[in-house]
Amino acid sequence: MPGTKKVFVKTFGCQMNVYDSERITESLMSYGYTPTEQPDEAEVIILNTCHIREKAAEKVYSELGRYRQIKDERRDQGLLTTVTVAGCVAQAEGAEIMARSPVVDLVIGPQSYHRLAEMVFRAQSESRRLVDTNFPEVDKFQTLPKRSPEAPPLPGQIRSASAFLTVQEGCDKFCTFCVVPYTRGMEYSRPVDQLVAEAQELVDRGVREITLLGQNVNAYHGEGSDGKPWSLARLIDAIAELPGLDRVRYTTSHPKDMSDDLIAAHRNQPKLMPYLHLPFQAGSDRILGAMNRKHTVDEYRRLIDKIRAARSDIALSTDIIVGFPGETAAEFAETLKLVEDIGFAQAFSFKYSARPGTPAAKIVDQIPEEEKAQRLALLQNLLSTQTSRFNEGCVGRVIPVLFERPGRNDGQIVGRSPYLQPVHASGMLDQLGQIFPVEISHAGPNSLLGVIRAA
Repeated sequence: MPGTKKVFVKTFGCQMNVYDSERITESLMSYGYTPTEQPDEAEVIILNTCHIREKAAEKVYSELGRYRQIKDERRDQGLLTTVTVAGCVAQAEGAEIMARSPVVDLVIGPQSYHRLAEMVFRAQSESRRLVDTNFPEVDKFQTLPKRSPEAPPLPGQIRSASAFLTVQEGCDKFCTFCVVPYTRGMEYSRPVDQLVAEAQELVDRGVREITLLGQNVNAYHGEGSDGKPWSLARLIDAIAELPGLDRVRYTTSHPKDMSDDLIAAHRNQPKLMPYLHLPFQAGSDRILGAMNRKHTVDEYRRLIDKIRAARSDIALSTDIIVGFPGETAAEFAETLKLVEDIGFAQAFSFKYSARPGTPAAKIVDQIPEEEKAQRLALLQNLLSTQTSRFNEGCVGRVIPVLFERPGRNDGQIVGRSPYLQPVHASGMLDQLGQIFPVEISHAGPNSLLGVIRAA
């Protein structure tokens, strides 16, 4: 019966996993499931996993211990529970998960979640454990249900004014530290018409801002309405034409695919927000070569110059890995120098984590954990200073803010600036989902505080 079964989904990792979890939930809702935030009342428990770093994978196994107890308690009450591991850990470690965690009934990779309802039914009706980590020939996006304007938000959430839209999956770059080509497969770009239609469905739902997602999103080359491959810049223009949509973003990009037309879009497309996440990973050419990044430090510097020439106020974000195998103290110092010279509004920095099956994991010259931790602390101190400096530069300015959720304090609402900073202001709940000019009065280390002004 519709609505009589409940599904609990927990998401680990990247924004693409957030998108995937939404689509998984919507897919099961079309089969009568209702989403819940309480795993102990769910007939289906799904962990949508990330495999980028070791700790992310270990969190999954830790979480599964909790669900074993829930499953046992529900079984004692005569209730069925199907525990599913989905996503990139599932893709990479399907057999190991089954051997290591008897509580798991179903393992399904990120390219197969359109078959999840069928697999759950089979696991329950056949009373056996199943693994589906194949790369299917059928495009999963074509088989998922439409994004209905009537679809309710997840429990405990309000309908968001912003949404993710996966436009590209997989990667052909084969960075030596990265598992993405092995868990998500080779690059695939969705057709333009399919994406514009889904974007329209999101706008009909009340979405005002869409972030286009891809493991290597600026390599997008989907088929356009003219039958020819379209660039990401051209796709952005097509989606920006939708009435009711005010903002477009995209992430994550690779320096090798930062094309001239995409750089120009930051100057010419008013709905494209002045924020760019462009990982460089390391400041040493030798380490970049060992990472197989396919760009040099000088090429990255010159690319940033071109981007800033197109949009002088753009907020730059990046990813940085410290302690890659063989990285010397002098090479780490080159990373610090690059960060100092460019200046980032935001950054994500990590200690190198060896991922099984990647070429870098086989390098003998691994850096001791203590040394990696010391380097990371130095880098994060510098990055924190730069973020604070960027935020403080917004004080006194009037910035348009898209408000999305209630704040922790009564009478406060929270939104995002064009530069992706969280902005807190006094306001009413009926102002959520709207854009208001906000005069910034205070800058914190990770957010801004301001006052809503009359439009």
